[in-house]
Amino acid sequence: MVCGAKSIWGAAPQALHGERVLDTAAVLVPPGGVTHTMAKQLLVAYGLWALGGPLGLHHLYLGRDSHALLWMLTLGGFGAGWLWDVWHLPSWVAMANGAPVARTGPVPALSALRLAGQVLVGVYFGLAAALGLPGVPAMLAQPLAVGLGVQLVASVGDQTSEAPRTVATAFAASLLFQGRVLALLPISVAAAITAQRHRRYRHRGEPRPRLRARLYHLALALVAFAAPLACRGLSGALALARAVTELLLLPLRAGRLLAEVLGFSGGSQGCGAGVDRSEQQRRAFEVLGLPPGSSIEAVHRSYRELVKLWHPDHNRHRAEEAERRFIELLEAYEELAGPRRAPG
Repeated sequence: MVCGAKSIWGAAPQALHGERVLDTAAVLVPPGGVTHTMAKQLLVAYGLWALGGPLGLHHLYLGRDSHALLWMLTLGGFGAGWLWDVWHLPSWVAMANGAPVARTGPVPALSALRLAGQVLVGVYFGLAAALGLPGVPAMLAQPLAVGLGVQLVASVGDQTSEAPRTVATAFAASLLFQGRVLALLPISVAAAITAQRHRRYRHRGEPRPRLRARLYHLALALVAFAAPLACRGLSGALALARAVTELLLLPLRAGRLLAEVLGFSGGSQGCGAGVDRSEQQRRAFEVLGLPPGSSIEAVHRSYRELVKLWHPDHNRHRAEEAERRFIELLEAYEELAGPRRAPG
């Protein structure tokens, strides 16, 4: 960490993703010979990385808003990205303080790491749309979510891409893979390739919005992402707490769903072995529309009524939603009624 600090204050160049941060002496001592104090401090950046790194606080501090939003929505790039950041903080602090960056050409170099991140986040956003918007047609919600996820990764750092082309490619690919089990993966790959083909640097000297405007835009993006998930079963004073819980648990739920789709999990029992049993029962009561601690008779009665209501044979006009709700009812009933019947 000491070496990293020297690399900022000294004259040694830094390398980051194929770019070279030039001698920062030119920034600290301008042609007039007056020395200026750098606005961003490396120690502060490391402190924010340690305290709020998974939520992107260090990126917000350094003006890397797209990176901060990505970390907020994925809990620090699913944890791995947050740990990887520690090696790049010195260079990012130098660039935030105006250190010039030598670009390799008019177009950024192709990054396999960024491409892989675009595919992963695209699939993750598609799974989030499937979980949070079950009533919206999959042909509309999932391609849009995949395209926006890929574009968000494309906009990290000093790069960006053509958002309309990326989203349009996601919709076109969804037409080809409609109804496939692993449709999200090829859709995300196609959108990521398009984003890479149209990658470009941001224009130098773009004015940076004020902190209030930046926080406002980040809040809007967070609400747009979390609101559909929070609306599932939210009511009364628990709405805000449930929204935060849904957002924090989303990476785990999306990973569980992806594991089940890929065949790495035998279902909810295998994936939920480490989940608190009380949370499972609370969720089961919620699915059956009952308050926690309801009697076994109430469980039987609610189950019989709801299973008739959501039976797929009676809901052919909304077969996908009915099948999902029917399975949820079966699992909830097994969770609540099964253990109680076993001793008898």
